[in-house]
Amino acid sequence: MVAVFKERLQKIDPDFACFEQLQTLQVNLGNLCNMRCAHCHIGASPTGRKVMGRPVIDKVAETLERMPGITLDITGGCPEMNPEFRRLVEATAGHSPRRIVRSNLTILTESGFEWLPEFFREQRLVVTASLPCYLEENVDRQRGDGAHARSIAALRRLNALGYGDELELNLVYNPGSDFVPGSQQELEAAYRKELSEKYGIRFNHLFTIANAPIGRFREYLESRGIYERYLQLLATRFNPEAARNIMCRTLISVDWKGFIYNCDFNQAIGKPITGESGEILRIEDLESAARSGKELALSEHCYCCTAGEGSSCTGALVA
Repeated sequence: MVAVFKERLQKIDPDFACFEQLQTLQVNLGNLCNMRCAHCHIGASPTGRKVMGRPVIDKVAETLERMPGITLDITGGCPEMNPEFRRLVEATAGHSPRRIVRSNLTILTESGFEWLPEFFREQRLVVTASLPCYLEENVDRQRGDGAHARSIAALRRLNALGYGDELELNLVYNPGSDFVPGSQQELEAAYRKELSEKYGIRFNHLFTIANAPIGRFREYLESRGIYERYLQLLATRFNPEAARNIMCRTLISVDWKGFIYNCDFNQAIGKPITGESGEILRIEDLESAARSGKELALSEHCYCCTAGEGSSCTGALVA
């Protein structure tokens, strides 16, 4: 039986189970996506119906204006497909010192979205792009036939606009099955060698992210009868050094309706941040939710963030 995650944190340091200081506001624009990836934790697809509307978009922009200095991390689904994506980016210009768009890359090759790379450059967005492997067969197995070729085409276009040089371009690796990522440093070197030699592609950093046992990946694990085994693997690989740096201590996630969570994984399973009376908090309540010392909402899937070198939206948590 897997030990309760919260108890393991508290044994190391009770503060690790509490919020520290808000550094990043991650905004999930919904589950609409041009792809249907095998391991997507929010079940995104071309038929996604959870799409953040203008009222919530405007509240996010107002919040960042009121609370300057916070990183804006825009994700999805495919965030660029949200009709209000441009509005959010333009409305937050000057309010956030660092604005990240998490792109699946293939959207940049879709008809009607040709404007995106130039828009990214114009807005000085950091592009953090999913590329689960540098090998074509592995990428296409996770993301669908042709995904690798389209991703390479998108990366070349971003490079031509200065991404990977004066503009920041990061890639994201996730395992193809039920195992913990290897050394981020070694994987980055392998990505850099393969992508440079074969395609002439440049990027700044590689982030390794473990698959959370939720959403489609949980369905995959359960269909093979290995869900409990994977949880046990994550728990066995628990790293106390990674535990001190878990992203939910400095990040808050906003869903398409404006409700807030300690991370995107909690958002996916419907585990929101609540107030003292048990009420679900919204973007308007961000100051209260981001109070130092507030208890985090933790669960067994949190082991994916502390296994091995650790895992977060900015990659490994320990060297």
